[in-house]
Amino acid sequence: MDRSSNTDATNFFTAMNAETHKLVEMFGGQVGEQYLDNLNSAWSQLLSRPTDPQGWVEAINEYQRSSLQFWSTLLTGGEAGNGSRDSRFKADEWSENPVFNYIKESYLIASKLLNKAVENVNLDDKSQKKLEFFTQQYIDAMSPSNFAATNPEVLQQAVETKGQSLITGLQNLLGDLDKGRITMTDEEAFVLGENVATTEGQVVYQNELFQLIQYTPSQEKIAERPLLIVPPCINKFYIMDLQPGNSFAKYNVDQGNNTFMISWVNATPEQSHLGWDDYVESGVLEALDVVKKITGSNRVNTAAWCIGGTILSTALAVLTDRKDNTVSSATFLTTMTDFEEPGDIGVFLGDDEVGSLLQKVEQEGVLNGKNLATAFNMLRSNDLIWSYVVNNYLKGQAPVPFDLLYWNSDPTNLPADFYSFYIRNMYLENNLSKPGGVTICGTPIDLSKIKTPSYFLSCIEDHIAPWKSTYKGTEKLKNCEFVLGASGHIAGVINPASRNRRHFWINGELGGTPDQWLDSAEKQEGSWWNHWSAWLKKRAGKQVEAPKELGSKDHAPIEAAPGSYVAVRID
Repeated sequence: MDRSSNTDATNFFTAMNAETHKLVEMFGGQVGEQYLDNLNSAWSQLLSRPTDPQGWVEAINEYQRSSLQFWSTLLTGGEAGNGSRDSRFKADEWSENPVFNYIKESYLIASKLLNKAVENVNLDDKSQKKLEFFTQQYIDAMSPSNFAATNPEVLQQAVETKGQSLITGLQNLLGDLDKGRITMTDEEAFVLGENVATTEGQVVYQNELFQLIQYTPSQEKIAERPLLIVPPCINKFYIMDLQPGNSFAKYNVDQGNNTFMISWVNATPEQSHLGWDDYVESGVLEALDVVKKITGSNRVNTAAWCIGGTILSTALAVLTDRKDNTVSSATFLTTMTDFEEPGDIGVFLGDDEVGSLLQKVEQEGVLNGKNLATAFNMLRSNDLIWSYVVNNYLKGQAPVPFDLLYWNSDPTNLPADFYSFYIRNMYLENNLSKPGGVTICGTPIDLSKIKTPSYFLSCIEDHIAPWKSTYKGTEKLKNCEFVLGASGHIAGVINPASRNRRHFWINGELGGTPDQWLDSAEKQEGSWWNHWSAWLKKRAGKQVEAPKELGSKDHAPIEAAPGSYVAVRID
């Protein structure tokens, strides 16, 4: 690139950087600051590193060709552009009105140019991904759909309501600024225990770390071996018990499983000392012990999701070292045990970003759940941020009731010691994948020694736990059935058998690459829940009479499900 081109690029990115500062108030606080720091770093690297001149030339030529083609179509009266395939520009006004069609298509063409430009920077893989991610964040933020003056739907709404939509939108914005987050659903429409987390049961045990829920059997006969579900501690457990029609907990009860659920504490600064050892010893292992005492069974089936599965895998390694065969089977749902390729979340995991965040976490005693939720939302910013900015603030509309988004807006804090151990030993150093790389509860962890029969579900569109990364867990677990579900991290798991939607793959050849497994796998229509239930029943023991009462003499019911721990919010 010659000197004049570099000067033009510098001016261009400087202007972009100035515009981006407008986003800080929307993201807020620590996340907003980290967003800008990352974006500044990414663009600085773009300007300071040598680029491929030919790549720039091709990008500019493609931009010119697209622009000329657009103008030619526009002037000859043809239908211009492909923006209608973009959910942001579905409304007819974006295509039928020449002015807004021009704004839309110019934005899309310029976006393509900018993405093409950053593809031609000679950076290491990690820096390249960061550059592309934060550039896309900027592109998404600067969409004309996100501004009242350039969004025909917003203008039409304002005219039809005589400006009331803009006033209501401002009121919505002020309300969300008080909350410190974007409202994604009608939060008044949901009440825990009434229309979400409604599966009947009792809290039968609690300690500083968790409450244990036993659900009321719905069948006269149940499996001899109980099922303990270990949800992620970075979210609340009721993602697995939203409403009866999509409740994983209710499904298991109706399948005749004596079902127990861990409900993790929403940590306070006073609990900053709680670490990974505590979540294993005083969490999973304590819950297993209580389940055995209540049911009288010496074997327990387990199922865990996301980081809950990572915790469970380390607990199994500890039990293996202790020669304890309590766990009859383990189901891992979108669980990472090898963090070499963490996926999109990796853009937040540079040394500088993590160092700054860990310092703040140590000071505050917890990782604030709001910051974590915002970071995850940024991974799908058009769907989980900007669509609500347009709907709530520009159009002045109220979001519709949606149980999943109610759960998504109810985050949890993580204790400082737990988070520090997690981020360093898993994401930064990938120690869990190394035999003896971490020591937990006095045990050097070696996942390859685990012989417990395992069912391992990953999801093909998962951007939080990428399936090709989670697949690496099968290399450690010797007795493993790997299943690949459709959709993403949430929708792929919460895929109720009653609806029997989507599809999944089974019976691929283990031992090779993820792609080789998929090439050799069999595609099955419907929900993976039924397939898993049949797998679990083979390991559930004989049928026995369902208990008439929950708990036991030593573990009497404390309160009705969903319990009080899950009701603690951090608003």
